[in-house]
Amino acid sequence: MAAVLLALLQANAVVMDEDANLAAIDAAAGAAAAAGAAILLTPELFPTGYAPRRVRAELDPAGLPELRAKLAGIARRHRIGLVYSLPRITPEGEWHISATLLDAGGTSVLTYDKVHLFGREERAAFSPAARPPAVVDFNGIPTSMVICYDVEFPEAVRAAAVAGAELLLVPTALAHGFDDVPQVLLRARALESQVTIAYANHSGVEEGCRFLGGSVIAGPDGKLLAAAGEELQLLYAEVDEGSAARARDEVPYLAERRPEIYRSWDS
Repeated sequence: MAAVLLALLQANAVVMDEDANLAAIDAAAGAAAAAGAAILLTPELFPTGYAPRRVRAELDPAGLPELRAKLAGIARRHRIGLVYSLPRITPEGEWHISATLLDAGGTSVLTYDKVHLFGREERAAFSPAARPPAVVDFNGIPTSMVICYDVEFPEAVRAAAVAGAELLLVPTALAHGFDDVPQVLLRARALESQVTIAYANHSGVEEGCRFLGGSVIAGPDGKLLAAAGEELQLLYAEVDEGSAARARDEVPYLAERRPEIYRSWDS
């Protein structure tokens, strides 16, 4: 089986300095592409910095198409897939936290809006979405996305796995003090749904919030493929196209689910 090299950016964004943040993504994309990576995953709301109230108050929605075009240009220039997270404004005027997967030509192949909002700041600035995570074939691997707090709910990850995902890409913004999320919970999520999970966090301080760093890539057996400290870092891990299938053959969690029974428990 072939393997795909995945790159993950852990970095400190500058709140509402899009040029600086795009420059950081551009540099990381260039380094990742030079290393042979097929995709670069970046943290939640990294192009704007993570500061929900300021983003809502100061971001001009009219500038979002240009910002997305610049990100597509980065992917196209370096010939690398790219996951970025930005606000998305619906036709009804709702603001969602979104993630977009671009292919190496800069074309959007998958989008996702955050379902579970965390804390007062996010709930004041954004609305929760409701669509389940979708799955696309990316370089031979069925790939899906959720965002930050979503991954802490087993239902969200299981929904992606049941839809066929074998790789789950997770932009996040996790504060210092929540070490068990990447070290324990992420590994459990990967193991119980037998998917590779890549979790890209901010580092440093943004708008008074100290971020944990601690980004991880966990395999479908729950083992860590790569883990970061607190500082700026590019993480790499090879994702084997057959790893999820092997894990699911060994212990068939998905095949042996009994959803009709679980529904009766809920009632």
